[in-house]
Amino acid sequence: MFVITIFITTLYNTMPEMLGQYLIVFRESLEASLIVVIMLSYLSRTFRSGLSRYIWIGVYSAIITSILIGVSIFFTYGMLDKVSQLLFEAVAAFTAVVVLSYVVRWMALKGRYIREEVERKIEEISSRRSIIGLLSFSFIIVFREGLETVLFLTPFYITEIYTTVVGAILALASSLLFSYTIFIIGVRMNLKTFFYYTSMLLIFIAGGLAGYGVHEVIEYLEVKNISLGWLTEPAYILDIPRENLLHHKNIIGSILAVMFGYTVKAEWLRLIIHITYLAIMLPITFLSYRKKTL
Repeated sequence: MFVITIFITTLYNTMPEMLGQYLIVFRESLEASLIVVIMLSYLSRTFRSGLSRYIWIGVYSAIITSILIGVSIFFTYGMLDKVSQLLFEAVAAFTAVVVLSYVVRWMALKGRYIREEVERKIEEISSRRSIIGLLSFSFIIVFREGLETVLFLTPFYITEIYTTVVGAILALASSLLFSYTIFIIGVRMNLKTFFYYTSMLLIFIAGGLAGYGVHEVIEYLEVKNISLGWLTEPAYILDIPRENLLHHKNIIGSILAVMFGYTVKAEWLRLIIHITYLAIMLPITFLSYRKKTL
């Protein structure tokens, strides 16, 4: 009982910091698990369930490979000096923003064709009873999502490894339960609406990551004695002490920081990049989902 109490208390205290990580992993793992379920369901409907084990081999291999890549990135970061770590964090943040933006855009435009495309591919492979084909296809599908997840989480786990790992585990468990509920039990859900709102939230998270990446670049340039003039000067400074709940390191502020890139102090360049990204991506995503149907 004592252990459970400690676990619940720890989870409650770290929940605000892990919301961004949770949402990212939940979205990516849900997409991967939905595709895997589509493959398994199709094999079952076409009386080829015996081939399912090769799909699972590909899935497990992809998960292990993704984890190994994540661990290698973390250890690579740990071997760098402080100055190089600043640049590494900036590159990781910008990479996550680019890939995250691409994924959201791709889902908005192509998401409605996922089931048809996956079933067509599985029919093509399974009709030839190609073991390597099934294994490779499931590996590529899951590894793509796994690699994207690793890239998205890199800016988080190089600074907050505990909350990132806990958030990722909870999100993975939630997505598996969600997929099971939708496809196995048969609960109906409007996936278009789900992916629309999660895409919008991911855009806000990506905007915050873009701002964070700019901040790290500014700190790196300062160490190198390179000045960008007024762009590195504070655009605003909020008089909010560290113990205040609205500080970006405290409970409420940390939620806003993860979800929207909130901070009590921001440079002009950070603010400009953050706002510009949101001004471009939010309308694009909104219009894409308005015209398409999952």
